[in-house]
Amino acid sequence: MAILIFFIAHWYLSLFTQTFFYHRYASHDAFTMNKNWERFFYILSYITQGSSYMSPHAYAIMHRMHHAYTDTDKDPHSPRHSKNVFAMMMRTNKVYLGIYNGSLPVDEKFKKNVPDWPAFDRFALTWTSSVFWSLVYITYYIYFATAWWMYLLIPVHILMGPVHGTIVNWFAHKYGYRNFDVNNTSRNLLPVDVVMLGEAYHNNHHKYPSRINFGGVRWHEIDPVYPVIRVLDWLHIIRVKNTSLKRMEVEF
Repeated sequence: MAILIFFIAHWYLSLFTQTFFYHRYASHDAFTMNKNWERFFYILSYITQGSSYMSPHAYAIMHRMHHAYTDTDKDPHSPRHSKNVFAMMMRTNKVYLGIYNGSLPVDEKFKKNVPDWPAFDRFALTWTSSVFWSLVYITYYIYFATAWWMYLLIPVHILMGPVHGTIVNWFAHKYGYRNFDVNNTSRNLLPVDVVMLGEAYHNNHHKYPSRINFGGVRWHEIDPVYPVIRVLDWLHIIRVKNTSLKRMEVEF
C-alpha cells in the first residue's frame, strides 16, 4: 500500500506542476503571477518532478515550437517523424537540450514572456541533483516494497516528466477521438481524463491552446485542473487573463 500511495502521489504532483506551471502558464501565458509565486512554483516543480525536472524556460519555448510546427519536420516531438516512441523521446530531448544550452537557434517570437530563473536551473539540472532524487526513490522502495515487481516502477519515478510527455505527444497524436478538424493529428486520448489531469484532451487543446479549461467541449470532458486554476485566481495567487477564457485561436 505504501508503494502504491507513493507512486500515485508522485504521478499526480509531478503532473500538476507540468500542466499548471510549465504548460498553461509558461508555455501559453494563460494567466499571470508575480515573481515570488513564479519562483515558488519553480521550486515546487523541482520537488515534485525530482530527477526528471526540466527547465520551465526551455520547456515553454519547445512547446510553443510544437504548436507552431505541429507534425512538420520542425516539430520537436511528432510521431510522424520518429520510428517509434523511444526515437521520439530522444528527438525531444535533443531539441530541449539545444534550446537550454543555446546551441539551437530559436525565433524570438517563441521567447516572449517566458519565465526564466537561470541560477535555479543550473542547480536543479545537475547530475548530482538527478542522482540524489533517484536515490530517494530507490531508498523508499528498499524500505517499503513488499514484492520484487514493485521495483519495476522505479524507472517511471526517475523519468516521470518524460513519461507524461510521451503519453500525450505520442499516443494523443495516434489514438482517440477528435472534436475538431484541426490541421494536425491531435486527438483526445481519453473521454474522461482522470489520468492525465486534462492533458489527454489534446485535440481540444490544439484548437484552443490558451484556454485554461482543456475539457468542457463535451459533457463528459472534465479537466480536473480547471477548478484549481479558478480557486487560485479567486485567491489572487494567479490572475487569469480574459483572453484565456474567450480566445479561440492564438499564436501558439
